[in-house]
Amino acid sequence: MTGVQEAITRAHREEWARVVASLTRRFGDLDIAEEAAAEAFAAAVERWPADGVPPNPGAWLTTTAGRRAIDRIRREGKRGTKSREAQVLFDDEPPAPLGAIEDDRLRLLFTCCHPALAVEARVALTLRMVGGLTMPEIARAFLVTETTMGQRITRAKAKIRAARIPYRVPSAEDLPERVSGVLTVLFLVFNEGYLATGPDTDPLRTDLTAEAIRLARLLRVLLPQDGEVAGLLALMLLTESRHRARLSANGELVALGEQDRGAWDAALIAEGHRLVRERLAAGEPPGRFQILAAINAVHTSARDIRDTDWSQVVALYDQLVRIDRSPIVALNRAIAVAEIDGPEVALGSIDGLAVSLTGYHAYHAARADLLRRLGRSNESRAAYDAAIESAGNTAEAAYLARRRDQLAKSCFNASGLPIPSLP
Repeated sequence: MTGVQEAITRAHREEWARVVASLTRRFGDLDIAEEAAAEAFAAAVERWPADGVPPNPGAWLTTTAGRRAIDRIRREGKRGTKSREAQVLFDDEPPAPLGAIEDDRLRLLFTCCHPALAVEARVALTLRMVGGLTMPEIARAFLVTETTMGQRITRAKAKIRAARIPYRVPSAEDLPERVSGVLTVLFLVFNEGYLATGPDTDPLRTDLTAEAIRLARLLRVLLPQDGEVAGLLALMLLTESRHRARLSANGELVALGEQDRGAWDAALIAEGHRLVRERLAAGEPPGRFQILAAINAVHTSARDIRDTDWSQVVALYDQLVRIDRSPIVALNRAIAVAEIDGPEVALGSIDGLAVSLTGYHAYHAARADLLRRLGRSNESRAAYDAAIESAGNTAEAAYLARRRDQLAKSCFNASGLPIPSLP
């Protein structure tokens, strides 16, 4: 890749959200903002190799995109219509004298993640408008056709217009709930990359995890005092730090207890730990993502699975259960309990989750391992079969099949618990 191509790639990564957000505020129309931004980057691909990279790429792109947007409005002869449509999105409050660009991006993020939109629409719209991913990239990520994904995004934009969703940061009383919605969207994107679904996709999608982390970093800059924003970023960093060790040479998922910890990313771990310590020092009651980050901090602090402080992990899950009573949290707590009180106690807890988690592969995988440790091989094999059948990830299915096939050959030590799925 040439220097100019690298500059264009870097500008797209760093400036797309700024350009789209600025145009949305100016013209009040997501379609115009998206298309004009895309045209500006296309112009950069054409002109920068000949003219050189401008001193301020972001300003060049914003100016070029603004001109393209005006040209389109004039060309279509719909200035009056567009002006009326602009009132749907336009925030008539004067922008802050400082940080206006950052505020524009925050407005855009909240607009794309508005609770009036379906969750899948929020994810798609955020990846397109804020992340700058192409339609083919988003469609591949969620295993749908480009046409389907395009229709999903188009419907989301139409809903924003029809519901008169304002282009603004929520009021102070609505902000915590709305931030939670944004974090959920980013976490869904990360989770799909962490353990991708579907038989024809890569089992680990680092492009999606990287994009989720990038957007979480952006949100962290925009909302530096929000504990859950810091918690989600820390959780992502600590989880992503293990990605090089999570897949074997033959494409099989590697369980946490079997991973080469020397292959973990020390820089990501250090950054994640720093965020966790920062939140602890703040002395505020932790939210869901902060507790999950703290659990991952415990795991990434141990040089060997045998060094894991399981009592601390259980204590953290006890905190989490008080604010999130989902069966998945209960499942992961039981997996940790098995390391302290033994597999029989944990199995009793897990069996109580059968109705809620009967279609969840990690439930069956956890049961299979606990049954194996108790010497109940036939029941363990049946549980592995159920886990393999419900697993949506080829690498995980291969791991589970190997564990099942080795039931009659050998016993495993307690470090072989399946990786708990991220709640």
